[in-house]
Amino acid sequence: QLQLVESGGGLVQPGGSLRLSCVASGFTLSNNVIGWFRQAPGKEREGILCIGPSGGSITYGESVNGRFAISRDNAKNTVYLQMNDLKPEDTAIYFCAARIDSDICHFRPSKFGVWGQGTQVTVSS
Repeated sequence: QLQLVESGGGLVQPGGSLRLSCVASGFTLSNNVIGWFRQAPGKEREGILCIGPSGGSITYGESVNGRFAISRDNAKNTVYLQMNDLKPEDTAIYFCAARIDSDICHFRPSKFGVWGQGTQVTVSS
C-alpha cells in the first residue's frame, strides 16, 4: 500500500519557522515527483513546491518568495518542507503528494495519485 504521512505542523508566531516532514511507505520517494500543497479554509488547494525524482529539478509555486525550501533525505525516504519567516496568511493544512505516472513537476492536484492526510500549520501571535 502506497502511503504518505506528514508531520511537523503546529502553532507558530509570525516570523517563526517550521519544518514539515513527509515520510513514504510502500514506495521509494526518490523515484517520484513529490509536491507540497496547502489549503486554507474556503480556498482551493495550492501548490507550493515540487521536487523531481532523485532530488532533481525544483519548481516553485507562485506564492513562494524564497521563504520556503524543499529537500530530500533518501536514506529516510523523507521529503522536507522548510518554512521560514512565517506569516498569518501561511495558515493552512499542508499536504505532501506523489506523482506515480510522470517525472514532471506540476501543481495541478489531480496529477498526484498519492496524498498524505495533511498537517495543520497555524501562524498567530
